[in-house]
Amino acid sequence: MRRTIIIGDIHGCFDELQELLNTVDLQPEDLLVSVGDLVDRGPAPGAVVGLFRERPNSVAVMGNHERKHVRGIFSYAQEITRLQLGERYTETVDWMRTLPYYFENDHVRVVHAAMLPGIPLADQKEEMLCGTTSGERELTALFPGSHWHDHYTDTKPVVFGHHVTGHEPLIRDGRVFGLDTGACHGWNLTALCLPGFTVHSVKAHADHWSIVKRQWQLPVLKAKPWRDFTWPELAETAAKFSAAPDATRSWLEAVEEWSSELQSSFPALVTAAQRIAGELTTDEMRQHPAARFLFQARNGRLDQTSLARQCSTPRKTIDLAAMFDLPVRDLPE
Repeated sequence: MRRTIIIGDIHGCFDELQELLNTVDLQPEDLLVSVGDLVDRGPAPGAVVGLFRERPNSVAVMGNHERKHVRGIFSYAQEITRLQLGERYTETVDWMRTLPYYFENDHVRVVHAAMLPGIPLADQKEEMLCGTTSGERELTALFPGSHWHDHYTDTKPVVFGHHVTGHEPLIRDGRVFGLDTGACHGWNLTALCLPGFTVHSVKAHADHWSIVKRQWQLPVLKAKPWRDFTWPELAETAAKFSAAPDATRSWLEAVEEWSSELQSSFPALVTAAQRIAGELTTDEMRQHPAARFLFQARNGRLDQTSLARQCSTPRKTIDLAAMFDLPVRDLPE
């Protein structure tokens, strides 16, 4: 008999997913359904996505974490996933764009976060189905002091994730099933198997999110656009991580030193502009890549203050130094 096997929030916990699928004895003819949040926080989002993309008879519902990638809304978890996926990131996000916001058959409904009872799934708001911040606010206003599933009166069972229910799934009246049991936080990964509505769980191998956050802190920082930060933005970003582990802190100190060196090059840049402006004809200056600065220097309007306003980022400073053949260091590796 063909079964429907619904998996709670996986969050990149591929080893646990494999173990759970072995536990339920997944067969090729079985329909595998994810409640969403395949990615973020765990160690292997690419492997999880790959399984659902490549396995026939597989469906993944849009979770709020997939939607963040689709919408380009980045917090720390999304920055990590982008680095974990590397060159596969763009095509993975393109695949995420195709995910449905719900799944429904004759026996069950599956959404990532919530739904309003009595309203067809096709008429529900996407923000509510996948659990965006605005969708959560609307639910709170509709059901103050309670949860949406406390008011679920429809006959057809509904399965969802999004909110961690604890080490055990939430099961109410044989119609309401909350399957997010915190796999990425070191708790459990849970599956619901139909038609028998049996529940199966495996214990997470580690508190993955705590580990991943530490492992990827320095790579995420190195991926930030340091060359295009303004000087105040650069200093502010570095200061945020003043309590970071030694390796991260050492690299940030090198970045701050690099920033200071670049800004201390302003006098030499002004001097170079004045020297070159005195050596070139007007026509030659017009052809020079730093023509604007050269004309300012010739007209006595270029000093350290005006140069600092125009070279407001490391990249602009490095580019101008290259135009004047002045050696400056690039961002520390």
